[in-house]
Amino acid sequence: MLFAPIGRFITLCARHAWLVVALFCVLSGAGVYAGMTQLGVTTDTSKMLSPRLEWKQRSDEMGRLFPQKENLLVAVVEADLPEEGQETARQLAEKLGADHQHFSFANRPDANPYLERNGLMFLEPKPLASILNDTIAAQPFLSALAQDPSARGLFGALSLIAEGVKAGQANLAGFQAPLTGFANTLEKAADGKADLMSWQRLLGGQLSDLAGRYQFVITKPILDYGSFQPGGAAADAMRDAIKTLEFVKNGHAKVYLTGQVQLDDEEFATVAEGMVAGLIGSLALVTLWLTLAVRSWRVVLPIVITLVVGLLLTTGFAAVAVGTLNLISVAFAILFVGIAVDFAIQFSVRFRAQSPIATGKDGMYEALRMTGEETGHQILVASLATSAGFLAFTPTAFLGVAQLGLIAGIGMLVAFICTTTLLPALLCICHPPLNCPSMGYVWMKPVDVKIRHHRKWLLAFFGVIAIAGLALVPALQFDGDPLHTKNPNSEGMRALSLLINNPQTSPYSAELLVKSLDEAQKEADRLDELPDVHDVMWLGSYVPTQQPEKLALIQDAASMLLPTLIVPNPKPAPDAAALRESAASTAKALGEVLDKLPANDPLRRIQAALARLATARDETVLAANTALVRFLPPELAQLKSMLQAGPVTIHDVPPVIANDYLLPDGRALVEVHPKGVMSSSGALRKFVGSLQKIEPDMAGTAVDIVESARSIVRAFEQAAGAAVVMIAIILMIALRRIKDMALVLAPLLLSALMTVILVVLLPETLNFANIIALPLLLGVGVSFNIYFVMNWRDGVQYPLASPTARAVLFSALTTGTAFGSLALSHHPGTASMGRLLLLSLACTLLGTLVFVPALLPKRPEDEA
Repeated sequence: MLFAPIGRFITLCARHAWLVVALFCVLSGAGVYAGMTQLGVTTDTSKMLSPRLEWKQRSDEMGRLFPQKENLLVAVVEADLPEEGQETARQLAEKLGADHQHFSFANRPDANPYLERNGLMFLEPKPLASILNDTIAAQPFLSALAQDPSARGLFGALSLIAEGVKAGQANLAGFQAPLTGFANTLEKAADGKADLMSWQRLLGGQLSDLAGRYQFVITKPILDYGSFQPGGAAADAMRDAIKTLEFVKNGHAKVYLTGQVQLDDEEFATVAEGMVAGLIGSLALVTLWLTLAVRSWRVVLPIVITLVVGLLLTTGFAAVAVGTLNLISVAFAILFVGIAVDFAIQFSVRFRAQSPIATGKDGMYEALRMTGEETGHQILVASLATSAGFLAFTPTAFLGVAQLGLIAGIGMLVAFICTTTLLPALLCICHPPLNCPSMGYVWMKPVDVKIRHHRKWLLAFFGVIAIAGLALVPALQFDGDPLHTKNPNSEGMRALSLLINNPQTSPYSAELLVKSLDEAQKEADRLDELPDVHDVMWLGSYVPTQQPEKLALIQDAASMLLPTLIVPNPKPAPDAAALRESAASTAKALGEVLDKLPANDPLRRIQAALARLATARDETVLAANTALVRFLPPELAQLKSMLQAGPVTIHDVPPVIANDYLLPDGRALVEVHPKGVMSSSGALRKFVGSLQKIEPDMAGTAVDIVESARSIVRAFEQAAGAAVVMIAIILMIALRRIKDMALVLAPLLLSALMTVILVVLLPETLNFANIIALPLLLGVGVSFNIYFVMNWRDGVQYPLASPTARAVLFSALTTGTAFGSLALSHHPGTASMGRLLLLSLACTLLGTLVFVPALLPKRPEDEA
């Protein structure tokens, strides 16, 4: 066996301690250099899965064909008034469009002249007729405003209403809401607290709500991939521009940043947030556990140095072999420390328990040789089995864990090499005291005996637990939505939450690329019939339907409205005196008809406010004029434009819209939006499943999320099976008995099933971040179980009283501390990873310290 060779090799390293240390210093320096010059980190979750997957190829092809939809930084404008939001978005788009250093383009998707001119055409005939009839009824009012687009013209129009009331010819039932809105604004203006009035809401009614509550500025930022936050400079430039906007400064508008670039940048920032403090706290606790485990700084220091050197060497390997880490593989450092520390603790605890015959240096060499012969082969088998468990994930399509598996797998071999070379050399240099039999827990002997006495009951209990775990396996749910692993309190996620309930702005959409526009129309009609579909967009969706009927209604209204709305020479802006005079005149006219108005009629409030305004100071009157008609001219211009709409065809759709749905080779895009909220995985799977029954080649965000979850689960099923087979082969070669191999694997299976129970009952949703608990469970569980089973083979009578149990316990504490720092992360994905790792570690520890002693077969020397 390898007992003697490993012992002699460790003694050799100890005899040439300074040479070994010097060699590792050189190797560590190389690892640091490689890490600093070649190692990067990406937060792009789209790179987590293999491009060989069919659905991934379709997704990547969509990104290549429609690059204008990829890597966007979006400003979401929320304002008190629709006009304030539009003006804020317009100003921001102009500023960002001129910033060619940070942005390739900046545009407002809802501000296209084509859409504005044909706005009425997209209404159904019945609501269109209602809106046009209301507008025609307001024709005298609008005519007065067109001739004099000021408060003076507005007051004059109100005088016309007074004349109509006096003559008994004014039906104001349909104008109560606009008059109430006007009364509110006028009263504030008369009190010297003028607020801008929305003419869209005043005149547009339900039409003003069609565009939605938010305005958007969509930009294509110039990314700096040399930075941890590639879009950081563009986002800062956007924020600087936002600060200068009028309605942002006065608090009437808010602008939020979102989009893939913002979310990715926030992802890294959230992962890094608190990392330094957490790392320092974790190292402090790890040092404490190590001190309690080995009881001497002369041993703690070599362990810490060995861990740091092993981590640097593993980092150097990662830089050379992988180059760019993802959000999962970046956790290799935690996994390395969590498992490698176990090797170092096992070696050191047993080293301190040795009682060599020789003294001085010779005694140190003898103790190291004895420790190597006792534990070297155990650590070797543990490192090989753990490495195999990690490497089993390397061939899978889940590149995130495949990277982690490769790095951590090689890292386990690095840890073994460091434990059997550098650690003995450092122990020899630090020369800690030996002959510490108290390294074991003598007081645990009665517990060992109790477990042996009641082993049948314990095994029956754990058997029930295993059956329960198996029954709950189907209840495990995997959430593949990357949005659920992001910080919901970040700016990008808060902005996204404003849009997620609207099917038109929800990020959960599906796409289909077809050969032609004709086929796009057929597919759109088919998909639109599905119950889970809210709407289907294709290029033809931008061509109004029922045009003859709608154009007839619009042209009838235009024949009556346009002659009075098109005024070549409107009156010049009035001064304060003219405004006061007009206010006084209108107040007088309304005052003469108050007895004919209901008690709650808004015209009463308007009359009182006008009377106050007629005696107000110049600045108050001028401010009132601005508040009342600031947004009137654009509204009148928009109304005139919509009344001049004409027939349109698909060829009239402007390129800025058409390019999102039609490729130069004639292929066309069909975009499907889901009905209802897609925040749950079940709803999303149902939506995607209904689409794929009709069109298996669907792509898009919703499909990516569902298919990525399937691919990840499939990858773990494959890797778990391969890992168990590889570990079984290694154990069979090392232990040479099927029974002994089963003694190692059975607790591993039990720990996994206990973890399943906790995940389902707590509950703790599985996602692409925390699912790495599975390879860690394999790694830690195999190590712990191997030590106990091999000790049992070597005749150790009381496993819980042995130094091995002490080493396992403190190894678990140090590993748990590292995982605990992850659980406290501000990043939900990282925090869930830490929680699940802690759960799996607790189950592994329970299986090792209770189930394994009960499972080990009875020997003649055992008490029970």
